[in-house]
Amino acid sequence: MTKILPDPLQKKDFQRPNINNTQTLKRPNEYTQALTGLYSEIAFDEQRAPGNKGQWRSLIGLSPDHPLDLEIGLGNGLHFAHRAKQYPQRGIVGIELKYKPLIQSIRRAYLGGAKNALAARYHAFNIDLLFEEGEINDVFIHFPDPWTSPRKPDNRILNPRMIQILSFLQKPNSTLFFKTDSKEAFEWSVQNIKNTQFFTVEYLTSDLHKSPFAENNFITQFENIFIRKGLPIYFLMAKKP
Repeated sequence: MTKILPDPLQKKDFQRPNINNTQTLKRPNEYTQALTGLYSEIAFDEQRAPGNKGQWRSLIGLSPDHPLDLEIGLGNGLHFAHRAKQYPQRGIVGIELKYKPLIQSIRRAYLGGAKNALAARYHAFNIDLLFEEGEINDVFIHFPDPWTSPRKPDNRILNPRMIQILSFLQKPNSTLFFKTDSKEAFEWSVQNIKNTQFFTVEYLTSDLHKSPFAENNFITQFENIFIRKGLPIYFLMAKKP
């Protein structure tokens, strides 16, 4: 199958999401100021981030042969910082819209000694503006908004358009990891992945913590909340051929 990056500007039913400009905020706070000041060399606002397209590895000091992973939605950054520290030979970029989680995540990684982590304030639906074809390796998506109420499934991260874009941006033999507490969003996402055929599903489970992957699974903050409530965690691992 030929992978062609879809051009959303030619689709009448799609408009790129707009987000506010960090540099012109009327009421900046410590987190918005950190993005343009203290952490500006490792965290990029929405104006500067696209300038790194094709350059993320070199910014970290990695050669083109070193893996570069992506985490979409950082939460409090526990997994982001853990991944950076556990795999110093791999780069990792995190994208997040909210200022506080973004700064907390990159700060957690930086203070933990990670030199291989970068972050960007960007909308996930626009990541084709951040990365070149085949620029990234593994992708992690943990507990995104399931969009179950109101029901707006196309806003879910693993919609058909995003699945195609992720496949286009990932190197061959890279892996997509997805965790959620929403049965509805999980089944919808799995069906999209199977239908679009850009990834091969290698493993899925409706109860991660009763699966063979439980032992090596890193528990995120949201995940811990759901575990305490006795809720199952849905998990998918898919491979780009």
